[in-house]
Amino acid sequence: MSDPVSSIRNLGPAFEQACTRAGIHSAQQLREMGPDAAYARLLQAGTKPHFIGYYVLVMGLQGRPWNDCKGEEKKALRQRFDALKAQVVSAPQSRMISDLDAIGVRVAPQDLKPV
Repeated sequence: MSDPVSSIRNLGPAFEQACTRAGIHSAQQLREMGPDAAYARLLQAGTKPHFIGYYVLVMGLQGRPWNDCKGEEKKALRQRFDALKAQVVSAPQSRMISDLDAIGVRVAPQDLKPV
């Protein structure tokens, strides 16, 4: 039997449930994915992006207390989080817009007439 996600330091039952919804079913699977790929999967599964949740995951996978993240390390993690969030959150919207364009549903701004 593999260890549950909640066996990782800092990660409790709510995080484990989010992981289950994202198809991450064990601590080993989470470790193998690494924090960025795992957090991207969580976002794709509908978890709302939250910086603290991200760095708690990073610290937990390193075996460190969640509040051990400070200074330059925290700034660097914030940049990683922002880039990850922008990449994952904007992807579905971009796909939706291209799909709407493909079937001719969207109207170009220059085609709109004032009311």
